[in-house]
Parts: sequence; C-alpha cells; structure tokens
Amino acid sequence: MAFVRSYLLVRYRNSVLAQRFFSSMSDKRGLVLGVYSSEGQDDVKFTKFAQKYNESTAGKLLEQIKICGPIKSGQARIYWNLGKYPAVAVAGLGDASSWDELDEINGSKESVRIAASAGLKALSSCKIGHIEVEDFEDAQAAAEGALLSNYKFQAYKNKEKQTQLPAVSLAESADGSEKWKQGVAVANAQNWARELMETPANHMTPIIFAATVQRKMLPFKVDVQVYDEVWAERKKMGSFLSVTNGTKEPAKFLEITYKPDGADGKCIALVGKGVTFDSGGISIKPSASMDQMRADMGGAANVAATIYALAQLKAPVFVKGFIPLCENMPSGSATKPGDVVYAMNGKSICVDNTDAEGRLILADALCYASTFNPKFILDIATLTGAIKVALGDCVAGVFSTSSELWNQIHEAGSESGDRVWRMPLFKHYSEQMTDHNGYDLNNLGKGKGGGSCTAAAFLREFVPKEIPWLHVDIAGIMGDCSDQSYTGAKGMTGRPMRTLVEFIAKASP
Repeated sequence: MAFVRSYLLVRYRNSVLAQRFFSSMSDKRGLVLGVYSSEGQDDVKFTKFAQKYNESTAGKLLEQIKICGPIKSGQARIYWNLGKYPAVAVAGLGDASSWDELDEINGSKESVRIAASAGLKALSSCKIGHIEVEDFEDAQAAAEGALLSNYKFQAYKNKEKQTQLPAVSLAESADGSEKWKQGVAVANAQNWARELMETPANHMTPIIFAATVQRKMLPFKVDVQVYDEVWAERKKMGSFLSVTNGTKEPAKFLEITYKPDGADGKCIALVGKGVTFDSGGISIKPSASMDQMRADMGGAANVAATIYALAQLKAPVFVKGFIPLCENMPSGSATKPGDVVYAMNGKSICVDNTDAEGRLILADALCYASTFNPKFILDIATLTGAIKVALGDCVAGVFSTSSELWNQIHEAGSESGDRVWRMPLFKHYSEQMTDHNGYDLNNLGKGKGGGSCTAAAFLREFVPKEIPWLHVDIAGIMGDCSDQSYTGAKGMTGRPMRTLVEFIAKASP
C-alpha cells in the first residue's frame, strides 16, 4: 500500500507540473509578421507593419532574417525575444506577380491568406496561447487565413485530450480593424459549415440540423421555418419524399429568410442539398469511405453558413435559403430502382439509380424556390463524383443559364481564393435525361461519361426558363483537398462558402 501511495503521489505531482508548464507556455503572446521575397533574390522587404516592428527592435529582426536568408512564400520562421513579444513568426508572402494569370486568382490576397496561416501554425505548434496577426496590408484576407487554419474538429474527443487552440486577434496598432472583423465573420461561418459537415450522421440528423440552424440564426434578423413531411406531401414533393422512404429519420425542409431593413424587391434564392447521410439506398455504395457521406449535406451547410455570414456582415441583400433534409437508406420500404415518382411541377421521374438521390430532393426544392419569383436561383450540392474526375480537388464546377451571373461568381471566386469553373449546359445533355417513352425524365443519363453535366441538365428541368439559374457542384472540394494550406489537407472544408458570400454581397441591387 505504501508503494501505491508513493506512486500515486509522484504521478499527481508530475501531472500538476505538466499542467503548470503547459499553462505558462499557453500564456505567452506571439506576433505574426509578413515579408516579401522574390525568387532568386536575397533582398528582404517588410510589410508596412513589419517595417515598423523591425525599427522598434533597432533593426535586430532584419539582422536575424539575413543570417538564415530570405523566407520563402508560405513558410514561417520564429524569432524569440525580439521586441515586446516573446515570439515573432515572420511569414513569407513571396511575390504576388509570380501567380500565373491562368491560375485565375487574386494572388495578392491568396498570398496573404497563406502567409497568415503559416505564421499562426508556427506559433501554435510552440503552444503560444495568444497570437496577434498583423494586417498584411489586407486585413480581411489575413483574418481568413489565420482563422481558417486555427480550426480542428474534436467535438467528440475526451476534453482532457483535446488540442488547445490559441486565441487570435488583430495586432495592436495594425490597420484595417473593420476589414479584420469582416474576415473573422466569414472565416467563422466557414468553420461552422466545416463543423456541420464533419459531425457524425447520428449526431446530425435532419431534426438536429434544423434545430442547430435555428439556434445559430436566433441572435440575428433571420427567420427559420422548419417544415415536416406532411407539409411536403401537401406541396406534392414526391421526388423529395421518395428519397426518405428507406429511413426512420423524419425528413425536414428548411426555409431561411434574411431580409434586412431596406432590402426590398426580389430575393436571391439559395438551394442546398441536405442529405445528412447517403448510403446510396438500394443502389448501395461500396463500404470503403462510406463514412464520408456524412458530409453529403455540404450544400445545405454552405447555404446556412452563407446566410449566417451575410447576417453578421449586415449585408443589404434579401436572401432566402431552401434546404431539403433527409437520409438515403436501404430498407424494405426504400424506393426501388425503376420506380416512378412525381415532382412538385408534375413531371414524372424514373429512379433508375437510388444513389442519384441529390437531384431528386433538389428538384422539388428548386420548384418551391421558383414560386417566390426570385432574382435568380443558385443551388449548391455535393452532387456527382464525376465533377472530381473532371476538375480534381481545387475548384467547384458551375453550370449557369446566365453569362452575366457566371462572370460575377467567377470574379468572386478569384477574390475569395475559392475558384469556380464553368461547365456546359448543352441541349445534348438535356436530351439524354428527357428522351424517354414511359416518363418525362430519368435520374440517370443515357450513354457514358459527362455525369456532372447530365445531373445539371436534370436539375434544369425544374427551374422556369425566365428565372436565371446557377448550379454549383462541390463534390470535388467537399473534403481532403490539397490546394489550400490554410484549410488543410484533411477533413471537410466548408467550401466554397466565401465565394458565395462575395458573390451575393456584390450581386445585391
């Protein structure tokens, strides 16, 4: 017993010492600064804020940088006890002109996001508990890079084993405090979308998703109506309800309205696919990586987070969101391949593949959104694996009936760093979906290939021709993307939410 008491006492003392050590480290303050560099040149050019800080150290910061040479783009180097901060991370901004025109991205903004992220990660790895970030001459981009990289999904991990994340703020006396706040709002909204997508399906059912959105929107001027299956039946949403046949989880339909004072006229309609878990139904998916299908409501998460961000920013724009929520599961009551169902607009659909369910729930949501006669409709969905085959994991595919809207969202993607690429809406694809004798449409296209294009052609059948429409397929950028260091290479991304915010804010009258 004496041995046990001694062992426990030593263990307790070591635990207390460890806690004290960790606490003392987490109390330290750190600063992230930026420096420009050009390929093959040894000169060092500070940002305006970093130049002032270097002067406050009597030039010692510059001396230390020159010892090890220039800091490359996207890299960070920590210097200790230089100036009033115990730790200073200097992050490389590179040369904005080095971005190729074909990258179709605002290189200056993207370089800031990458640098802010690199500096924050470097200090965080040293357990710096409070990190201040300079404005990088673009405070919004700096906030986005820093806050998006300061994210880790660990909601279901033992609290004692969770990674502590540092507090992040704009550096004292830095410029652009209002722009920083905007960046924080947008980044936090995207992180919320990531959290919704990452949450296990048993903890993010249609009912839970709806309640979560209601709670999140409560402090703002956002109305959230939650409709049930009886309502959907009255609206004759047979296409949507056919997907819910195989599950015991009740389907829900969200109608979100953000209408600030003075934002009159037609609304902008956002429609998001909300399949909270997609097994494929009777046309069941392979078991490998099926857990990823908890994020098949990425479109719904993007719509909710976009409206949340717009409300925080007090954007003067009238927006309505429409989110059909359900699971797609196999059972004795599930929809069978070959079944024919009817959408809200009366069109009949042969369900040849129950794993092509996203378009079925979006069809009725598009019909319902159209009844509000919106300025335009944008639907967003993790719709097809074919879009990842076509475009990889760095860009969303956009199909649009309006070149004007396409140009606007393309520009928004360049500014936000979440790019989009236009895909075709040829009549050929529509004919593949509608050329059938026994029914109006099939949920699979004839022929081989072009799966994302035929899916878009299917959705087009449920939008009145007089209403401009965009369809955004985000399956390729749903998660585990390799192109953005500040959102990481693992986990769900919440993309391209920042592009939607940029696009809609500028599309307002």
